[in-house]
Order: sequence, then C-alpha cells, then structure tokens
Amino acid sequence: MRGAAYVSLVMEKQPIHVVGAGLAGSEAAWQAANRGAPVVLHEMRPLVGTPAHATSDFAELVCSNSFRSDDAQYNAVGLLHAEMRRLDSLVMACADEHQTPAGGALAVDREGFARAVTERISSHPLVRVERREVVGLPPPAWSHVIIATGPLTSAGLSQAIAALTGAEALAFFDAIAPIVHVETIDMSIAWRQSRYDKMGPSGEAAAYINCPMTREQYEGFVDSLLAGPKAEFKDWEAVPYFDGCLPIEVMAERGRETLRHGPMKPVGLANPHCGGERPWAVVQLRQDNALGTLWNMVGFQTKLKHGAQTEIFRTIPGLEKAVFARLGGLHRNTFLDSPRFLDARLRLKAEPRLRFAGQITGVEGYVESAATGLIAGRLAAAERGGATLRLPPPTTALGALVNHITGGHLDAGAGSFQPMNINYGLLPPAEAAPRQAGGRRSARGEKSRERKRAVGLRALADLDAWVRDGSGADALLATRPPG
Repeated sequence: MRGAAYVSLVMEKQPIHVVGAGLAGSEAAWQAANRGAPVVLHEMRPLVGTPAHATSDFAELVCSNSFRSDDAQYNAVGLLHAEMRRLDSLVMACADEHQTPAGGALAVDREGFARAVTERISSHPLVRVERREVVGLPPPAWSHVIIATGPLTSAGLSQAIAALTGAEALAFFDAIAPIVHVETIDMSIAWRQSRYDKMGPSGEAAAYINCPMTREQYEGFVDSLLAGPKAEFKDWEAVPYFDGCLPIEVMAERGRETLRHGPMKPVGLANPHCGGERPWAVVQLRQDNALGTLWNMVGFQTKLKHGAQTEIFRTIPGLEKAVFARLGGLHRNTFLDSPRFLDARLRLKAEPRLRFAGQITGVEGYVESAATGLIAGRLAAAERGGATLRLPPPTTALGALVNHITGGHLDAGAGSFQPMNINYGLLPPAEAAPRQAGGRRSARGEKSRERKRAVGLRALADLDAWVRDGSGADALLATRPPG
C-alpha cells in the first residue's frame, strides 16, 4: 500500500531521536511527527526502572496528579495551558480527556492519562518506539536528538552530559506526597469543599476533602513533624530543595506558622460540622483517580520515614484510621545549568545536534516540562527540514519559559540558575485597560488581577499572530505523509 510504503521510506531518512518518554519526550515526539518528521522514541522502562516510576507507560505522573490552575485569565500556568491547547498539545488533550474534580485546578486520573498518551504515541504512523536504555551520549549518526530524560536521567547518560559540558549537573531533591483510600477517611469529621467554593473546569465546586485542626492539634502536629525520623542522603546539606516542592517537615522547620500560611491554610473554608466556623488549620486531600477511590494529601510531600508517616498522619482529624495506598518519598533530581550550556533554541552549545527538553533543562512542573517538549519537537522538525522556526514571542508564556531557561533574561553565572515554574514574573508587564469614566477606583488586589489579565490577553494574541505568520505550526515538512 502506497501510504505504508511511504511511511517506511520516511522512517529510514534521518529520524529525530527522542530520548525519554515522559511528558516532555512524549510531547516532543508528537509535535515533531505531526510536522511530518519521522521519530524514534527511546524509553528505558520497563527494562531499566527508576526510584519514582511504577509502570512502563509514557508520561507517568509520579509526584502529584495536578496540572495546577486552569485559570487562563489570572494564573500563569493556566495561561500556559491555554497556549498549549492552541498548539495541539498531546499532553493537554489527554489531560482534558481524563480530568478529575480539583476545584479551579486541572487534575487527572494518572493511570488513564498515561495510558492515553502511550496509546496515541504508539499508534502514530511516524513514531517508532524502542524500549531500551541509551547509555552514554547518543551515537554520532543521530543527527537530530532531543534529550528529555527528566530529573531521573540514568547515571551513564548523566555522566556523559557532564563530561561534555565540562561541569557537573546541578541537583535538588524532590518529594512525593502520600495517597489515601477514600473509604478510610472519617467524613463525620472531614467535609467536601473547594476553597471559596470555587468552581473547577469539571464543574465541581466541592473538589477537596478537608480535615480540620484546632490550634492545639496543629501545634502538636508541628511538634511531631519536627521530631519525626527523616530519610537522609549523602552530602545532603550541599544539595538544595526546590522551593515549590518542599517536604512538609522542612516547611515546619522554617517556622511554626509556615504550614498554616501554606498548604494547611484555612482561608476560604468553613467547617459544616462546627456551624461554619473556620478551623485553625486544614489538611486538604484531592482526588487522585477517575474512580474517586484514591485521594492525595495536598502539599504533604515528605521525607519522613514510612513508619513515622503513618503514625503522624493518623493524628490528623479524620485520618485516624486512614489506609495509605502510597506513602511519601524522596528522590534526587538533576538538571543542567541551561543558561550556560544551551543556546536560545535549546541546543547544547558544545554539540548542537543534541537538544534538551523537560525538567533536565531546569523547568519545574509537569506542564512546564511538556511545554518545553512542545517547542523542542517543533524546532527539531523544522531544523531537520532545512527551515528555521522563529521562537514564540517572549510575551507568551511559552516564549517566556524558553527565554528563562536559556538565559535570555540574565547574565547567568555559575550557581545562579535554579528550577522555575512558569509565573508572571517571567513575562514583560502589561498595563491593564483604563477603567471606565466614573468607575470605582480599583483596590491594589484588583489592579494586580487586571494586569495579569492584560498579560494573558496579550500573550494569546501574540501567540495567535505567531501561528498565523507560519512560525507556529502550519508549514509542515516536505516529508509529510499523504492524506
């Protein structure tokens, strides 16, 4: 058949090799293949496992199932969602198909999401999947490579990259939160409510289970966290945490009120078991799978030893008889000092055939990792076809993220670069539209919201213009299969 023969011929001609089938690698493979480029996707699991993965599925979520806020008007990650949806993101499509209630956040059934990504990638006619470890640097014959091996890059490849750059990769520690079987939560103490009763993308306004604490219970809980035995690592003090994923006991060490103003803040919540009173502190759980049988403890990533976790977490009101489907854990993540080692197009300066995407570049978060994969896949496909793809404008969330990790925003020196989530600070400010004549003067908080909205509106307009001029998407390569 002509179509099959054409695809076979295309696959033999300088494919793009994508190393790693996490969120970034899967998105990169999808974007490149959809632009007509043949792709070989290399994934070492299940032949070689990692400390954090449990399956051999692509895009497995191992830390939290939340893609965070889906609010494109007033939240930077929600804006990134919107931009990626406009660019045919596989990760966002599968997330939308498998979303679970999470208030204003986008959360997914982790297993269904990963299966969907795996099936879509594996069935693409221009993608060939090879289940094997790439040990050391990719062979010189691979002229177009995207390394998207994530924070748990295998030792051999990590060492080869470090040798090539002449410097050791930076590192930090990342923690995982426990998951509870929902039927073991005492709902005569806990209750369902989203903060401020905010409606989420799935239409659910009571997406969290809340476990209340009095002041005395909170103080005792903090004491237990501080005293509990923790897992330790060699050279621990020399390795930083990522601030966006601090272990809960580390937060407690920073001050007794830190948790109550962080993951355990009670604002926007009213306990119906106590006449609608606001508790002193609250532990929230968020649905972890589509069935609603598993719920993860929000912000409760931890390095406490397992025995201490069950003992301490069962002192939380409503969790006295909790059965844990998974306890918390800790693993070491690695990332490049990207402003030093990558060019503006995510290529390794020392060897430009190698392009990087995902957490290994120093972005933090599932959405950010997938976003860099989206851009890397498009850049590689265009380059393979002899074209130069213009980068997204820095006024977009995608462009700002790439600009940050490649050093366009600073004169980067050693030790100056740390993992970063997307945030409004990475985008140029925009003035909000002037208030109408006779309108009420905005409070400071309202002005801030309107500026965020202005940044978002500008970003989406600039992204649409980028797409319209041909840079964004539609100039496919000559190798595109018929039909």
